Amino acid sequence: MIKSWEITCFHEVDQPESMRIFISGIAGFLGSHLAEHFLKDGHEVVGCDTLLGGELINVPTEAEFHQYDISRHDSMLKITKGCDVVYHAAATAYEGLSVFSPHLIVENIVTGSTSLFSAAIANGVRRIIFCSSMARYGTNEVPFKESYLPKPQDPYGIAKLSAENILRNLCEIHNVEYVIAVPHNIIGPRQKYDDPYRNVASIMINMMLQGRQPIIYGDGGQKRCFSFVDDDIYCLKEMVYRDNVLGEIINIGPDEDFISINTLAETLAELLNFDLKPVYVTGRPQEVQLATCSADKARQLLGYQTKTTLKEGLQAMIDYIKTNGTRKFRYHLDLEIISDKTPKTWTNKMF
Repeated sequence: MIKSWEITCFHEVDQPESMRIFISGIAGFLGSHLAEHFLKDGHEVVGCDTLLGGELINVPTEAEFHQYDISRHDSMLKITKGCDVVYHAAATAYEGLSVFSPHLIVENIVTGSTSLFSAAIANGVRRIIFCSSMARYGTNEVPFKESYLPKPQDPYGIAKLSAENILRNLCEIHNVEYVIAVPHNIIGPRQKYDDPYRNVASIMINMMLQGRQPIIYGDGGQKRCFSFVDDDIYCLKEMVYRDNVLGEIINIGPDEDFISINTLAETLAELLNFDLKPVYVTGRPQEVQLATCSADKARQLLGYQTKTTLKEGLQAMIDYIKTNGTRKFRYHLDLEIISDKTPKTWTNKMF
């Protein structure tokens, strides 16, 4: 039986000369790149960010910026007015931390998403594109396929799946188009590299450039597939134009180079000519050992092709951090639960 997304002949919606596009998390890594690309294409861009995980310098000067929290429904109602499309890229994307700061993470992901979705729908937006997470799949067999029953293993993954379900429910009731994108392990320039709670490649580069050995959780055998930001941006942009993606969940990013964290450290050490002697610490609770997504559906629906190799992506990050200078790690988020399971890397500020 042929599934709807396997039909390669599709109709694309007419591409208007100019749209007003709203991007949540516009000062963040993914949101700022998305804004930059749409501005280059001649669209108007408006967005918001709390600057918790983003930086004002990332926001393109041509974009209309608001320092608002997406959880403030009245604010979202005001700034999504007149927008054609909403990209929801904002998230406290702290999967490992969510086991120890669940209130912070879930409030942002579930309450914040619902606030934005509600405002956007009330203002009559045409389409909402939601950036979910690979965490939705949990302990499924790899590579993760969109048809799998989700098995999230932590509050972050559970919250992302909840936000998906809320979006689907509201859009189907109120006749609004939607797409659920599933990025995974995105890397590239502008990724926050002074954050001790997330972004393993950025953390390692920041440490190695300071002459410090990287810290690896567990035995380093956890395997991931890293996704260069431009490959994800291609998919996200296509989602605004194509009709064949409506109502779909689509993994975005490459499925080549499925590597261990040990191999990641070794690759970075090679690129940096660094004498590698990693520091191994106790593994984090609920961390999924094998996590990578199939890109087959993105290839079928979006014509996706990986353009940037892992080494090219890592080198771009190295160049960016060298240019901007290494940074001291900032423990900017509170731990809500401290127990014998809380990583010592955080409680003892080891980064």
